[in-house]
Amino acid sequence: VQLQASGGGLVQAGGSLRLSCAASGFNLAYYAIGWFRQAPGKEREGVSCTTVSGGSTYYSDSVKGRFTISRDNAKNTVYLQMNSLTPDDSAVYYCAASNNLWDSTWYKPGFYDYWGQGTQLTVSS
Repeated sequence: VQLQASGGGLVQAGGSLRLSCAASGFNLAYYAIGWFRQAPGKEREGVSCTTVSGGSTYYSDSVKGRFTISRDNAKNTVYLQMNSLTPDDSAVYYCAASNNLWDSTWYKPGFYDYWGQGTQLTVSS
């Protein structure tokens, strides 16, 4: 079971970027998938989540209206489209998978069973 986050990089404020979370060894369609981020000296923050089979999506207040999470089950991949980026969005972004009974705590790291290795996003002002 492995998650691979990719797509990070350096982008100017106001720009866009799409992160990918590819799974191997299991079918993402049967898992809730979350995106988290962690900036230096800060706690890991839940950014977005898509429930099993993409039935529902959730966003933190800090990214609502700018970020969009989506699934491509044929590619066993979940995406995070990030628009209108600001320097405050700079962080290491992680994807995570949960096979736990849904209890709305998608924003808490403890809800997830598997984690990807993280991809760095840097937004310059």
